[in-house]
Amino acid sequence: MQVPAPFEYERATSVDQAIGLLERLGSSARLVAGGHSLLPMMKLRLANFEYLIDINPLHDQLGYIRVGGDEVRIGALTRHRELLESDELASAFPIFRDAERVIADPVVRNRGTLGGSLCQADPSEDLSAVCTTLDAHCVIRGSRGERVVSMEEFHVGPYETAVGDDEILIEIRVPRRPRSGSAYSKVERRAGDWAVVSAGASVWLGEDGTIADARVGLAAVGPNTTGIPEISETLRGQAPDERVYERAGEIAARSCDPVTDQRGSEEYKRHLADELTRRTLRKAVERARS
Repeated sequence: MQVPAPFEYERATSVDQAIGLLERLGSSARLVAGGHSLLPMMKLRLANFEYLIDINPLHDQLGYIRVGGDEVRIGALTRHRELLESDELASAFPIFRDAERVIADPVVRNRGTLGGSLCQADPSEDLSAVCTTLDAHCVIRGSRGERVVSMEEFHVGPYETAVGDDEILIEIRVPRRPRSGSAYSKVERRAGDWAVVSAGASVWLGEDGTIADARVGLAAVGPNTTGIPEISETLRGQAPDERVYERAGEIAARSCDPVTDQRGSEEYKRHLADELTRRTLRKAVERARS
């Protein structure tokens, strides 16, 4: 039987109240929104907390998608379904819709949140790869105020983030630039499963059609969601063509750190990192041009 250890339940009705509860209860407490990752871990006794603080009532405050000229701001309690169905978000960053179409199932997408996905910090998590690819920044709030960190700073290690015991992730900010395109691709054993390997790509084209900048993020091929600066450096100033995509795929394959497990061998995962990098870059460039 899978039964969690006993815990106390608190329900927060404001961000400040949630922060106050975290400040008072410390590391013995954990926030819960969708709970699709946390609750199974508690049932298996892999995670034990004395208090659970339910922040679902904060959706009115932290569940939003605001598309501006220079950036898109997404509240941490925005649900997967809302990310999937937002035409404004898909127009600005189609990579979100690509990813949401292959995340779990409708039950999970109806309750799970962007903030919960990022704070779980699972190395195979889709939206962490998306936000890494888009050079997103995370807004963290505590009683001492707010701070903004990059995705590289946000993910400290597997299942570890920069969010303190008395802090809460409230918003994700994604910069917008002209002539941009993005795409996401994932190989999974069955629909809705964790990735064997996944890749996201963002491309920004210059006025002359060359690549002004590009980013690739991989998931499920190392202890953290991986961004690859060498790919960005290699692609800048290049004309987007199959030769360039091939070079990027080769870099991705040798830069990641997969392990052999039930999902596949190390060699197979490196092959997927190569192929998915080429595929997503090709699609991102097509979208940037259109």
